[in-house]
Amino acid sequence: MKKSRDDYLTIFFISIIGIYILIALAFPMYAILSKSVENKDGIFIGFENYQSYFSNPALVYSIYNSLFVSIITMVITITLAFIFAYALTKSRMAGKGIFRSIAMIPILVPSLLSGISLIYLFGKQGIFRELLMGYEIYGPIGIIIAEVFYTFPHALLIIITALSIGDARLYEAAKVLRSKSIRTFFTVTLPSAKYGVISAAFVVFTLVITDFGIPKVIGGQFNVLAVDVYKQVIGQQNFEMGAVVSVVLIFPALLAFVVDRIVQRKQVAILTSRSVVHEPNKNKNFDTIMFIYCSFISVFILTIIGMCLYASLVTFWPYNLSLSLTNYQFDLMDGGGWDSYYNSIRMACYTAFFGTIVVFAGAYFVEKSRSVKTGRSILHLLSMMPMAIPGLVLGLAYIFFFNHPDNPLNFLYGTMAILVICTITHFYTVSHLTALTSLKQIDNEFEHVSSSLKQPFYKTFFRVTVPISLPAIFEIGIYFFVNAMTTVSAVVFLYSSKTNLASVAVLNMDDAGDIAPAAAMGMMIFYTNAAVRIVYVLITKKILVRFQKWRTKTTS
Repeated sequence: MKKSRDDYLTIFFISIIGIYILIALAFPMYAILSKSVENKDGIFIGFENYQSYFSNPALVYSIYNSLFVSIITMVITITLAFIFAYALTKSRMAGKGIFRSIAMIPILVPSLLSGISLIYLFGKQGIFRELLMGYEIYGPIGIIIAEVFYTFPHALLIIITALSIGDARLYEAAKVLRSKSIRTFFTVTLPSAKYGVISAAFVVFTLVITDFGIPKVIGGQFNVLAVDVYKQVIGQQNFEMGAVVSVVLIFPALLAFVVDRIVQRKQVAILTSRSVVHEPNKNKNFDTIMFIYCSFISVFILTIIGMCLYASLVTFWPYNLSLSLTNYQFDLMDGGGWDSYYNSIRMACYTAFFGTIVVFAGAYFVEKSRSVKTGRSILHLLSMMPMAIPGLVLGLAYIFFFNHPDNPLNFLYGTMAILVICTITHFYTVSHLTALTSLKQIDNEFEHVSSSLKQPFYKTFFRVTVPISLPAIFEIGIYFFVNAMTTVSAVVFLYSSKTNLASVAVLNMDDAGDIAPAAAMGMMIFYTNAAVRIVYVLITKKILVRFQKWRTKTTS
């Protein structure tokens, strides 16, 4: 069959996006795998580097430490998030909107900010250091508490979605059969949400085992894999061993990703066309308990953020507790400056703009194109790969690939462009799935009608698909912006003196001993993300009113 103009255009755009993902992900990962089996002179030595790594007890112990804190954090976070999500979806307590907003705060700050806050709360000069009863916050205790704070909203969002999908008929049947509440929970509620809980568990595990900021700030002598990568590369300039540790770090993250994919494939539809939305009944005692619980979690989150805010305003902790803006004079501090903050805003804007275009266009061709089936499948597979690659590993891979003298793209190294490319790639998968979910809700009939009228697909895309998908497009943009402002691991190896970022400045100032200014810079990131989020909500409402009048009901 002769190919049409749309077919050729589709092949062209799929090829462009596919080449981007290959350059931004596949080739760098090949570079890091190659580096792990070479010596300092670039000569192939097989698995000698791996033998050297596993013969070092200290390095091997890092694997155990990483798995330990990841599993413990996963169990604690999933338990806390499930109860919180249960309260938001299955109770009639007051203040649900406020509690949910507070629970989302950790997404707006760099992960390492929680570590800094815990130092002020429980460190050697902390306010509540006596509460640890002789134990130190520096080590697994501090890492686990900080990671719970960091991963809580990620788990909550997934579990809320899972618990929201409940058929009222099942609960009514349980009531008719006089089933006790606890039995209804285990026979109705939990089975319907189990896949969401499992997915949330693997997300939390992956986030913790690949996180670099928190263990670096509050880990003390408790080494984990992510910090080992940093020490090998930055501390010892041992790039080969850094590549080895990176490859080791990939395996647990990749395993979690694969298992999660398998679990999701087994998931069956819970809601049918006959399903009825479940509305919880009012129960004074239960609602009160849930309110108290959510208040406790909210106080925990606000305490972490509030402590950082207070620390950033204190003149000289703990000797001069008067409030001032001294810590916000970043140009006077080692490791950071106002330029890094402005660079972060620039990078976040570039990432949000270009990332949204690339991701949505890629998802469109995967979902809506009627030709090039093989190419679409390959593109979808490539789009899923970034989720399994830790940011720290991706950043190191970029050094090996883009900094190679024989690479014609080596001019990108040390520029703002490489930071944008790395950040887009790092957060590509979640954005891709968001766009894909939105596009699946649009009937393919639009494309069929357009084709029958011999209209080019791009007219349908701009006139129909984009206006309908505006909520998802805006959400992808804000997702890229917020994560670009907060990411550390993906860019810590790639910045230059001219492209230093606010999140990296927090790390550098903490390393230099300027903990209060580090907290101040972290709060600047929080203020920016919160302000952008508020502006986003206000602007999108006006835009959606204009472009999506079809969503509103009309009365005659």
